[in-house]
Amino acid sequence: MTDTFTESDRTDGIEPDMADRIENTPAGATPAAAATTPMNMIQALNSAIDVKMTEDANVLSFGEDAGYFGGVFRVTDQLQQKHGLTRSFDAPISECGIVAAAIGMGAYGLRPVVEIQFADYIYPAYDQIVSEVAKLRYRSGGQFSAPIVVRSPYGGGIFGGQTHSQSPESLFTHVAGLKVVIPSNPHDAKGLLISAIEDDDPVIFFEPKRLYNGPFDGWHQKPVSPWKAQPEAQVPTGKYSIPLGEAKVVREGSDVTILCYGTMVWVSLAGAEHAGVDAEVIDLRTLVPLDIATIEASVKKTGRCVVVHEAPKTSGYGAELSALVQERCFYHLEAPVTRVTGWDTPYPHAFEWEYFPGPERVADALKSVMAGGR
Repeated sequence: MTDTFTESDRTDGIEPDMADRIENTPAGATPAAAATTPMNMIQALNSAIDVKMTEDANVLSFGEDAGYFGGVFRVTDQLQQKHGLTRSFDAPISECGIVAAAIGMGAYGLRPVVEIQFADYIYPAYDQIVSEVAKLRYRSGGQFSAPIVVRSPYGGGIFGGQTHSQSPESLFTHVAGLKVVIPSNPHDAKGLLISAIEDDDPVIFFEPKRLYNGPFDGWHQKPVSPWKAQPEAQVPTGKYSIPLGEAKVVREGSDVTILCYGTMVWVSLAGAEHAGVDAEVIDLRTLVPLDIATIEASVKKTGRCVVVHEAPKTSGYGAELSALVQERCFYHLEAPVTRVTGWDTPYPHAFEWEYFPGPERVADALKSVMAGGR
Protein backbone atom coordinates (compact mmCIF):
# COMPACT_ATOMS: atom_id res chain seq x y z
CA MET A 1 0.00 0.00 0.00
CA THR A 2 1.43 3.39 -1.02
CA ASP A 3 0.20 6.96 -1.40
CA THR A 4 -0.80 8.75 -4.53
CA PHE A 5 0.90 12.05 -5.28
CA THR A 6 -0.92 14.28 -7.75
CA GLU A 7 0.00 17.56 -9.40
CA SER A 8 -2.56 19.33 -7.25
CA ASP A 9 -0.79 18.02 -4.16
CA ARG A 10 2.43 19.55 -5.42
CA THR A 11 0.91 22.93 -6.26
CA ASP A 12 -1.17 23.34 -3.11
CA GLY A 13 1.88 22.62 -0.94
CA ILE A 14 -0.02 20.09 1.16
CA GLU A 15 1.16 16.49 1.20
CA PRO A 16 -1.47 13.80 0.62
CA ASP A 17 -3.14 12.50 3.72
CA MET A 18 -4.46 9.04 4.54
CA ALA A 19 -7.45 9.60 2.28
CA ASP A 20 -5.09 9.51 -0.70
CA ARG A 21 -3.88 5.97 0.04
CA ILE A 22 -4.48 3.29 -2.55
CA GLU A 23 -3.68 -0.37 -2.85
CA ASN A 24 -0.47 -0.99 -4.74
CA THR A 25 1.69 -4.08 -4.50
CA PRO A 26 5.38 -3.16 -5.01
CA ALA A 27 7.06 -4.90 -7.89
CA GLY A 28 9.31 -7.70 -6.67
CA ALA A 29 11.31 -8.15 -9.84
CA THR A 30 14.85 -6.81 -10.01
CA PRO A 31 15.35 -4.29 -12.85
CA ALA A 32 17.58 -5.43 -15.66
CA ALA A 33 21.15 -4.17 -15.41
CA ALA A 34 22.10 -4.42 -19.07
CA ALA A 35 21.47 -0.85 -20.26
CA THR A 36 23.79 1.98 -19.19
CA THR A 37 23.36 5.73 -19.31
CA PRO A 38 25.54 8.72 -18.33
CA MET A 39 24.79 9.81 -14.76
CA ASN A 40 26.30 12.27 -12.36
CA MET A 41 26.75 11.10 -8.79
CA ILE A 42 23.43 12.58 -7.66
CA GLN A 43 21.56 10.63 -10.33
CA ALA A 44 23.48 7.44 -9.61
CA LEU A 45 22.70 7.58 -5.89
CA ASN A 46 19.06 8.36 -6.62
CA SER A 47 18.92 5.40 -8.98
CA ALA A 48 20.38 3.08 -6.33
CA ILE A 49 17.72 4.02 -3.77
CA ASP A 50 14.97 3.82 -6.39
CA VAL A 51 16.10 0.35 -7.53
CA LYS A 52 16.07 -0.98 -3.97
CA MET A 53 12.76 0.67 -3.07
CA THR A 54 11.20 -0.88 -6.17
CA GLU A 55 12.65 -4.29 -5.40
CA ASP A 56 12.08 -4.41 -1.64
CA ALA A 57 9.04 -2.94 0.11
CA ASN A 58 11.03 -2.80 3.37
CA VAL A 59 13.39 -0.15 1.99
CA LEU A 60 12.38 3.43 2.74
CA SER A 61 14.04 6.84 2.62
CA PHE A 62 13.64 9.90 4.83
CA GLY A 63 15.40 12.93 6.23
CA GLU A 64 15.14 16.70 6.48
CA ASP A 65 13.59 17.94 3.21
CA ALA A 66 14.33 14.49 1.73
CA GLY A 67 10.73 13.68 0.81
CA TYR A 68 8.65 16.28 -1.00
CA PHE A 69 11.63 18.50 -1.82
CA GLY A 70 13.95 15.63 -2.79
CA GLY A 71 16.84 16.61 -0.53
CA VAL A 72 19.04 19.70 -0.53
CA PHE A 73 21.16 18.15 -3.30
CA ARG A 74 18.19 16.31 -4.92
CA VAL A 75 19.55 12.83 -4.25
CA THR A 76 16.07 11.68 -3.19
CA ASP A 77 14.24 13.60 -5.93
CA GLN A 78 10.96 12.02 -7.12
CA LEU A 79 11.17 9.08 -4.70
CA GLN A 80 8.13 10.29 -2.77
CA GLN A 81 6.16 10.71 -5.96
CA LYS A 82 7.09 7.22 -7.13
CA HIS A 83 6.91 5.26 -3.88
CA GLY A 84 4.49 7.17 -1.69
CA LEU A 85 4.50 9.11 1.54
CA THR A 86 4.96 6.15 3.85
CA ARG A 87 8.21 5.17 2.16
CA SER A 88 9.77 8.54 1.30
CA PHE A 89 9.01 11.35 3.69
CA ASP A 90 10.28 14.46 5.41
CA ALA A 91 11.61 14.34 8.96
CA PRO A 92 11.77 17.04 11.63
CA ILE A 93 15.04 18.95 12.06
CA SER A 94 16.39 16.43 14.54
CA GLU A 95 19.35 14.32 13.47
CA CYS A 96 19.15 12.39 16.72
CA GLY A 97 15.47 11.65 16.07
CA ILE A 98 16.06 10.66 12.45
CA VAL A 99 18.66 8.06 13.33
CA ALA A 100 16.77 6.87 16.42
CA ALA A 101 13.65 6.26 14.33
CA ALA A 102 15.74 4.43 11.74
CA ILE A 103 17.23 2.16 14.40
CA GLY A 104 13.79 1.16 15.61
CA MET A 105 12.65 0.53 12.06
CA GLY A 106 15.72 -1.56 11.32
CA ALA A 107 15.26 -3.65 14.47
CA TYR A 108 11.76 -4.53 13.29
CA GLY A 109 12.75 -5.60 9.80
CA LEU A 110 12.74 -2.44 7.71
CA ARG A 111 15.77 -1.12 5.80
CA PRO A 112 15.71 2.67 6.18
CA VAL A 113 18.06 4.88 4.17
CA VAL A 114 18.24 8.17 6.02
CA GLU A 115 19.80 11.45 4.97
CA ILE A 116 21.73 13.85 7.19
CA GLN A 117 21.80 17.06 5.12
CA PHE A 118 25.48 17.73 5.77
CA ALA A 119 28.03 15.58 7.59
CA ASP A 120 28.68 18.60 9.81
CA TYR A 121 25.23 18.02 11.33
CA ILE A 122 25.68 14.33 12.10
CA TYR A 123 27.07 14.98 15.57
CA PRO A 124 23.67 15.24 17.35
CA ALA A 125 23.04 11.68 16.09
CA TYR A 126 26.45 10.41 17.18
CA ASP A 127 25.21 8.95 20.47
CA GLN A 128 22.47 6.98 18.71
CA ILE A 129 24.96 5.73 16.12
CA VAL A 130 27.72 4.80 18.57
CA SER A 131 25.74 3.66 21.61
CA GLU A 132 22.74 2.05 19.93
CA VAL A 133 22.93 1.01 16.29
CA ALA A 134 26.59 -0.05 16.32
CA LYS A 135 26.01 -2.21 19.41
CA LEU A 136 22.57 -3.68 18.71
CA ARG A 137 23.65 -6.97 17.14
CA TYR A 138 26.28 -7.60 19.83
CA ARG A 139 24.22 -6.61 22.86
CA SER A 140 21.25 -8.74 21.71
CA GLY A 141 23.39 -11.80 21.04
CA GLY A 142 22.48 -11.67 17.37
CA GLN A 143 18.72 -11.57 18.00
CA PHE A 144 18.42 -8.06 16.55
CA SER A 145 20.24 -6.13 13.89
CA ALA A 146 19.73 -2.70 12.39
CA PRO A 147 20.32 -2.75 8.63
CA ILE A 148 20.23 1.01 8.23
CA VAL A 149 22.18 3.32 5.93
CA VAL A 150 23.02 6.84 7.09
CA ARG A 151 23.81 8.95 4.00
CA SER A 152 25.45 12.33 4.22
CA PRO A 153 27.26 14.78 1.91
CA TYR A 154 30.73 15.51 3.27
CA GLY A 155 33.97 17.35 2.51
CA GLY A 156 34.96 20.73 1.17
CA GLY A 157 35.78 22.46 -2.05
CA ILE A 158 32.44 24.28 -2.37
CA PHE A 159 33.10 27.28 -0.09
CA GLY A 160 30.72 25.92 2.53
CA GLY A 161 32.73 27.29 5.43
CA GLN A 162 33.38 25.58 8.72
CA THR A 163 29.86 24.17 9.18
CA HIS A 164 29.35 22.71 5.70
CA SER A 165 32.76 21.29 4.80
CA GLN A 166 33.84 18.83 7.48
CA SER A 167 35.15 15.31 6.96
CA PRO A 168 34.28 13.29 10.09
CA GLU A 169 34.87 9.79 8.70
CA SER A 170 37.55 8.81 11.25
CA LEU A 171 35.06 9.25 14.10
CA PHE A 172 33.00 6.38 12.66
CA THR A 173 35.82 4.08 11.56
CA HIS A 174 36.81 3.98 15.25
CA VAL A 175 33.46 2.47 16.27
CA ALA A 176 33.15 -1.31 16.19
CA GLY A 177 29.94 -2.44 14.48
CA LEU A 178 29.82 0.24 11.78
CA LYS A 179 30.81 0.08 8.12
CA VAL A 180 32.03 3.25 6.42
CA VAL A 181 31.78 3.82 2.66
CA ILE A 182 32.98 6.75 0.52
CA PRO A 183 32.60 6.54 -3.30
CA SER A 184 34.58 8.61 -5.81
CA ASN A 185 32.47 8.33 -8.97
CA PRO A 186 28.88 7.67 -10.12
CA HIS A 187 29.38 4.02 -11.14
CA ASP A 188 30.87 3.07 -7.79
CA ALA A 189 28.40 5.24 -5.89
CA LYS A 190 25.39 3.32 -7.16
CA GLY A 191 26.93 -0.13 -6.77
CA LEU A 192 28.24 0.59 -3.29
CA LEU A 193 24.97 2.14 -2.08
CA ILE A 194 23.00 -0.89 -3.24
CA SER A 195 25.41 -3.13 -1.32
CA ALA A 196 25.10 -0.87 1.72
CA ILE A 197 21.29 -1.06 1.65
CA GLU A 198 21.42 -4.85 1.36
CA ASP A 199 23.95 -5.20 4.19
CA ASP A 200 22.61 -6.43 7.53
CA ASP A 201 24.91 -4.11 9.49
CA PRO A 202 24.64 -0.32 9.80
CA VAL A 203 26.54 1.62 7.14
CA ILE A 204 27.71 5.24 7.24
CA PHE A 205 27.73 6.38 3.61
CA PHE A 206 29.57 9.64 3.04
CA GLU A 207 29.08 11.32 -0.35
CA PRO A 208 31.75 13.80 -1.51
CA LYS A 209 29.55 16.73 -2.43
CA ARG A 210 32.37 18.29 -4.49
CA LEU A 211 31.93 15.30 -6.83
CA TYR A 212 28.14 15.39 -7.12
CA ASN A 213 28.12 17.13 -10.50
CA GLY A 214 31.55 16.30 -11.89
CA PRO A 215 35.05 15.05 -11.09
CA PHE A 216 37.32 17.55 -9.38
CA ASP A 217 41.11 17.25 -9.62
CA GLY A 218 41.88 20.11 -7.27
CA TRP A 219 42.91 22.62 -9.93
CA HIS A 220 40.26 25.10 -8.82
CA GLN A 221 41.31 27.68 -11.43
CA LYS A 222 40.20 25.40 -14.26
CA PRO A 223 36.62 25.11 -15.61
CA VAL A 224 34.42 22.49 -13.97
CA SER A 225 34.42 19.19 -15.85
CA PRO A 226 31.10 17.31 -16.23
CA TRP A 227 30.73 13.64 -15.43
CA LYS A 228 29.44 12.79 -18.89
CA ALA A 229 32.99 12.95 -20.27
CA GLN A 230 34.21 10.27 -17.85
CA PRO A 231 33.94 6.47 -18.29
CA GLU A 232 32.98 6.19 -14.62
CA ALA A 233 29.75 8.05 -15.44
CA GLN A 234 28.44 5.19 -17.57
CA VAL A 235 26.07 3.66 -15.04
CA PRO A 236 23.82 0.61 -15.49
CA THR A 237 20.19 1.67 -15.20
CA GLY A 238 19.18 -1.46 -13.32
CA LYS A 239 20.53 -3.29 -10.30
CA TYR A 240 24.18 -4.13 -9.75
CA SER A 241 26.37 -4.10 -6.69
CA ILE A 242 29.98 -3.52 -5.71
CA PRO A 243 31.03 -5.54 -2.65
CA LEU A 244 31.98 -3.59 0.44
CA GLY A 245 35.60 -4.07 1.42
CA GLU A 246 37.13 -4.12 -2.06
CA ALA A 247 39.50 -1.31 -3.03
CA LYS A 248 40.18 -0.39 -6.65
CA VAL A 249 43.52 0.32 -8.29
CA VAL A 250 42.60 3.30 -10.49
CA ARG A 251 46.13 3.88 -11.73
CA GLU A 252 48.91 1.30 -11.81
CA GLY A 253 52.45 2.39 -11.04
CA SER A 254 55.78 1.20 -9.69
CA ASP A 255 57.32 4.17 -7.83
CA VAL A 256 54.95 4.92 -4.95
CA THR A 257 51.50 3.92 -3.66
CA ILE A 258 48.88 6.62 -3.02
CA LEU A 259 46.02 5.64 -0.69
CA CYS A 260 42.97 7.89 -1.05
CA TYR A 261 39.18 8.03 -1.26
CA GLY A 262 36.40 10.36 -2.35
CA THR A 263 37.45 13.62 -4.00
CA MET A 264 41.09 12.92 -3.16
CA VAL A 265 41.17 10.11 -5.75
CA TRP A 266 40.96 12.72 -8.50
CA VAL A 267 43.33 15.08 -6.72
CA SER A 268 45.86 12.26 -6.30
CA LEU A 269 45.70 11.38 -9.99
CA ALA A 270 46.34 15.03 -10.84
CA GLY A 271 49.13 15.25 -8.28
CA ALA A 272 50.90 12.20 -9.69
CA GLU A 273 50.73 13.67 -13.18
CA HIS A 274 51.98 17.05 -11.95
CA ALA A 275 54.92 15.43 -10.16
CA GLY A 276 55.81 13.19 -13.08
CA VAL A 277 55.90 10.20 -10.74
CA ASP A 278 54.82 6.68 -11.70
CA ALA A 279 52.38 6.41 -8.80
CA GLU A 280 49.94 3.59 -8.13
CA VAL A 281 46.69 5.18 -6.99
CA ILE A 282 44.31 3.08 -4.86
CA ASP A 283 40.73 4.18 -4.30
CA LEU A 284 39.82 2.57 -0.97
CA ARG A 285 36.04 2.95 -1.56
CA THR A 286 35.26 1.43 1.84
CA LEU A 287 37.22 2.44 4.94
CA VAL A 288 35.58 -0.27 7.04
CA PRO A 289 35.93 -3.04 6.04
CA LEU A 290 39.33 -2.12 4.61
CA ASP A 291 40.91 -4.00 1.73
CA ILE A 292 44.29 -4.34 3.43
CA ALA A 293 45.42 -7.08 1.02
CA THR A 294 45.36 -4.72 -1.97
CA ILE A 295 47.19 -2.04 0.03
CA GLU A 296 49.84 -4.45 1.25
CA ALA A 297 50.50 -5.90 -2.19
CA SER A 298 50.90 -2.44 -3.71
CA VAL A 299 53.21 -1.01 -1.04
CA LYS A 300 55.42 -4.10 -1.10
CA LYS A 301 55.72 -3.57 -4.85
CA THR A 302 56.47 0.18 -4.78
CA GLY A 303 58.29 0.51 -1.45
CA ARG A 304 56.76 3.92 -0.77
CA CYS A 305 53.38 5.20 0.40
CA VAL A 306 51.55 8.54 0.50
CA VAL A 307 48.14 8.88 2.16
CA VAL A 308 45.78 11.66 1.06
CA HIS A 309 42.55 12.82 2.73
CA GLU A 310 40.65 16.07 3.35
CA ALA A 311 40.15 15.69 7.08
CA PRO A 312 42.52 17.25 9.62
CA LYS A 313 45.80 15.39 10.09
CA THR A 314 45.73 14.61 13.80
CA SER A 315 43.86 11.35 14.44
CA GLY A 316 42.55 11.35 10.86
CA TYR A 317 41.99 8.07 9.02
CA GLY A 318 45.40 8.53 7.41
CA ALA A 319 46.99 7.79 10.79
CA GLU A 320 45.38 4.35 10.80
CA LEU A 321 46.46 3.70 7.22
CA SER A 322 50.00 4.82 8.01
CA ALA A 323 50.17 2.50 11.01
CA LEU A 324 48.84 -0.46 9.04
CA VAL A 325 51.34 0.06 6.25
CA GLN A 326 54.19 0.37 8.74
CA GLU A 327 53.10 -2.80 10.57
CA ARG A 328 52.71 -4.91 7.46
CA CYS A 329 55.28 -3.47 5.04
CA PHE A 330 58.05 -2.12 7.27
CA TYR A 331 60.89 -4.07 5.66
CA HIS A 332 59.73 -3.07 2.18
CA LEU A 333 59.54 0.69 2.85
CA GLU A 334 62.29 2.85 1.38
CA ALA A 335 60.94 6.06 2.93
CA PRO A 336 58.59 7.05 5.76
CA VAL A 337 54.86 6.96 5.03
CA THR A 338 53.74 10.53 4.28
CA ARG A 339 50.33 12.11 4.81
CA VAL A 340 48.75 14.94 2.80
CA THR A 341 45.70 16.22 4.68
CA GLY A 342 43.64 19.18 5.77
CA TRP A 343 45.02 21.36 8.55
CA ASP A 344 44.30 20.95 12.26
CA THR A 345 41.96 23.96 12.24
CA PRO A 346 38.28 24.62 11.60
CA TYR A 347 37.60 24.65 7.87
CA PRO A 348 38.42 28.26 6.80
CA HIS A 349 36.06 29.93 4.36
CA ALA A 350 38.55 32.60 3.31
CA PHE A 351 41.42 30.13 2.82
CA GLU A 352 39.57 27.28 1.14
CA TRP A 353 42.32 26.33 -1.28
CA GLU A 354 45.12 26.62 1.26
CA TYR A 355 43.26 24.12 3.44
CA PHE A 356 42.00 21.84 0.69
CA PRO A 357 44.74 19.27 -0.19
CA GLY A 358 45.44 20.11 -3.82
CA PRO A 359 47.56 18.46 -6.52
CA GLU A 360 50.57 20.68 -5.79
CA ARG A 361 50.69 19.50 -2.18
CA VAL A 362 50.32 15.90 -3.34
CA ALA A 363 53.07 16.40 -5.90
CA ASP A 364 55.41 17.84 -3.26
CA ALA A 365 54.78 14.83 -1.01
CA LEU A 366 55.45 12.42 -3.88
CA LYS A 367 58.75 14.13 -4.73
CA SER A 368 59.76 14.10 -1.06
CA VAL A 369 59.03 10.39 -0.70
CA MET A 370 60.90 9.61 -3.92
CA ALA A 371 63.89 11.49 -2.50
CA GLY A 372 63.83 9.37 0.65
CA GLY A 373 61.38 11.27 2.80
CA ARG A 374 61.85 14.11 5.27
